[in-house]
Amino acid sequence: MGVKQAIKAIDAFPRAEEHLLQKTKSGALVSIVGLVIMATLFLHELRYYLTTNTVHQMAVDLKRGETLPIHINMSFPSLPCDVLSVDAIDMSGKHEVDLDTNIWKLRLNRDGYIVGTEYLSDLVEKEHSDHKHDDHKDNHEDLHLQGFDQEAENFIKKVKQALDNGEGCRVYGTLDVQRVAGNFHISVHGLNIFVAQMIFQGSSHVNVSHIIHVLSFGPKYPGIHNPLDGTERILRGGSGTFKYYIKIVPTEYRYLSKEVLPTNQFSVSEYYSPIHEFERAWPAVYFLYDLSPITVTIKEERRSFLHFITRLCAVLGGTFALTGMLDRWMYRFVEAVTKPNARSIVR
Repeated sequence: MGVKQAIKAIDAFPRAEEHLLQKTKSGALVSIVGLVIMATLFLHELRYYLTTNTVHQMAVDLKRGETLPIHINMSFPSLPCDVLSVDAIDMSGKHEVDLDTNIWKLRLNRDGYIVGTEYLSDLVEKEHSDHKHDDHKDNHEDLHLQGFDQEAENFIKKVKQALDNGEGCRVYGTLDVQRVAGNFHISVHGLNIFVAQMIFQGSSHVNVSHIIHVLSFGPKYPGIHNPLDGTERILRGGSGTFKYYIKIVPTEYRYLSKEVLPTNQFSVSEYYSPIHEFERAWPAVYFLYDLSPITVTIKEERRSFLHFITRLCAVLGGTFALTGMLDRWMYRFVEAVTKPNARSIVR
């Protein structure tokens, strides 16, 4: 036996002579259906191969000495910008009042549209820096309007006019705090207590209704969900303090390009405490955060090409075998139905 004959002997796909092949309409129909199925499965497998897969890994957080970025974008529809202050305190003892770095405010009218902009550094320093509480002074002064200087009187009149006009405020920006547990809150705490009393006539009249447009602790990555985005808390009567207890999980997102994006994701629980008439505490919106000791790494991965080829062979080969079986069954069925009719005609 020659080499050519030996090669032909191992052919697993022998071909019949052309005149021995019989083409049928049922076979054509099965072939078309099979081709449609194979094309659909091929596109599905190709899409599955090109889709990026994410893998989550957890480890102990070893970061030290870094800052924690807090991105805020909130609206207070019932409080003018002149009385709002952003304060922050952490476990290290650092306490900052009326933060003004990278924090801005937008004045809103009764309908929620922007009517003006100012920088938050002017919030306390220029408007009522002379009205801060001084522990060394005699506090038995007259609490009526005539007891304040002209600047204070003008400030109180300005804020009351804004309240009558239904002005609100939108606060947005970025806080860079130390990477330890702490809290930041937005309130009227930057006001002198006597000035606040003259403006609101009591803490129960301070409406801290708010809308959280965005609150995040780092840049966004694909698939992230910030649970407080879009939160709306509107008080129809009375007032109180809102507290959001936040658990921050340090996160690293690794792209296919090996680029690493450090960020954070978080979970939150909410608590509301009403304030009653003549109560000393003043309403505020608190965000109390703590950091998890575990860090999460999210890696983008793409399935291997060999895996794609294996799945492609499986689905296309399986479809070809199935359509072949279906063609044989249909041919035998048609033959079984037509043969008796042919015999009866001959008789």
